[in-house]
Amino acid sequence: MSDFFQNGVIANLHNLTDRKTEDLEAELMEYSKDTPMSLLLPSLYSELEQPALEEIVQQLCKVPYLSEVVIGLDRATEEQFEHAKEYFGRLPQHVRILWNDGPRLQAIDEKLAELNLAPKELGKGRNVWYCMGYILASGKGRSVALHDCDIKTYDRGMLARLIYPVTNPSFRYLFSKGYYSRIADNKLNGRACRLLVSPLIRALKTVCKDNEAFEYLEYLDSFRYALSGEFAMKTDVLNHLRIPSDWGLEIGVLSELHRNYNTRSICQVDIADIYDHKHQPLSAEDAATGLSKMSTDITLAFFRKLATKGQVFSEETIRSIKASYYRTALDYIEMYYNDALINGLNVDRHAEEQAVELFGSNIMKAGEEFLARPMATPFMPSWNRVRAAMPTIFEDIFAAVEADNS
Repeated sequence: MSDFFQNGVIANLHNLTDRKTEDLEAELMEYSKDTPMSLLLPSLYSELEQPALEEIVQQLCKVPYLSEVVIGLDRATEEQFEHAKEYFGRLPQHVRILWNDGPRLQAIDEKLAELNLAPKELGKGRNVWYCMGYILASGKGRSVALHDCDIKTYDRGMLARLIYPVTNPSFRYLFSKGYYSRIADNKLNGRACRLLVSPLIRALKTVCKDNEAFEYLEYLDSFRYALSGEFAMKTDVLNHLRIPSDWGLEIGVLSELHRNYNTRSICQVDIADIYDHKHQPLSAEDAATGLSKMSTDITLAFFRKLATKGQVFSEETIRSIKASYYRTALDYIEMYYNDALINGLNVDRHAEEQAVELFGSNIMKAGEEFLARPMATPFMPSWNRVRAAMPTIFEDIFAAVEADNS
């Protein structure tokens, strides 16, 4: 049972009564008559071999209100793609799989590359971006939800609560962000959000005093789980998003919403009491993987966004941010340690401090990279821009996906 406190500048929709999923679904069925709904699932082929996705698919088989399920499939051979079609074929909704490694979608990617519009980095962001293009092309949904395929504690009630705010016609929300506590196996998880994002935002607020930059940080500070991979939006919003292709995806999406829309159009919703998914290793020895790369990408996303708000960065500014972050993060470690103890949870305080030391080091690396390449443009273009440069893009994507799935 959560609290009912409204903090920050966005609406917080709590789970106050543990309302039955069937009741929510009955309402969503009514809303679907005027607002058909889509679900976007970015997936590696390897997820099809894991029990988490099997449970997700079994749960989705019981969801009555979705018009469309779109799966972005990465790292799959032709044989594996055929298996994926069979695997997801049991879903009762209209299902389409984007075989991102297939020749048809690769040919479209090459055409976009010639226009300097193709995503330059492989990963979840690129997968999601192409799925967004297909959803716009198909026109089957007026609202769309997105969640990952590695959720070990999945329940279809999560999806119902996530998409409800952008589907109920009496609500004004264009975007909803899911949140939850990160507890599993009697441990406190969610290190990247607890020990990087939250203290980094607080540190940035001590350094970035410009009104526009500070207001943006206040907005981000309103989210209870800024890195959650679960969000929903009106389909029209997809046209305007410029998102990163790396681990900065979630921060990038929130930043774009802040740039394009009033905060009254944005909410966060409590979608689960318990949430667990595949954990990323710290990877202190390898800056190109795990939480090490994630922390660098996320910090870069902050720097790039704040620069557009007029914040000027220098080596001295980066050092100040790192110092403030480190002191703030140590305070957070103590708070979370005490929180874990009173709830009888396990937390390795030494490992927490090791993570903060790595994150602090990567803040400096991200700052050095930003100062060395301040004109870098890692964001994928909006679909509005792509369509202006290549007017047939939606028809091309739709035809390619239909041919692959036929």
